[in-house]
Amino acid sequence: MEINEQKTDQCVIIGITGRLDTTNYSLLEKKLMELIDNHQDKILVDCSKMDYVSSSGLRILLMALKKITMQKGKFVLCGLQENIHEIFEISGFTSIFEIHSSPEEALRVF
Repeated sequence: MEINEQKTDQCVIIGITGRLDTTNYSLLEKKLMELIDNHQDKILVDCSKMDYVSSSGLRILLMALKKITMQKGKFVLCGLQENIHEIFEISGFTSIFEIHSSPEEALRVF
C-alpha cells in the first residue's frame, strides 16, 4: 500500500494505492491519527486506487471517522471501486460514511 498526502485550501486529501489489509493498516492509522491529533479536522480519503480493504482497514477508517466527528470535523471517502463499495455495503458502512464518486465531487462538501 502507498499513502500520499495533498493539502488543499478545503482539506487534506489522503490517497491510498493498493491493498489496505492486516499487513499495513498501521501505516494508515498512524497517518490519520497524526493528522487528527494535529487538529486537521477535514480529511478526504481518495480510494480510487485502493483495490482491497480488509476488516482491519475498515476499522481504521471507522476509528478516524469517530475521532474527527468528536472534533466536529468532516471525514469523507471517495472513489470506491465496485468491489470495495460492495464490502462497504455488506458491512453497513455506506450508511455510516459520507461517500462520493470522485475527488472533485467530494471536495464540494468541504
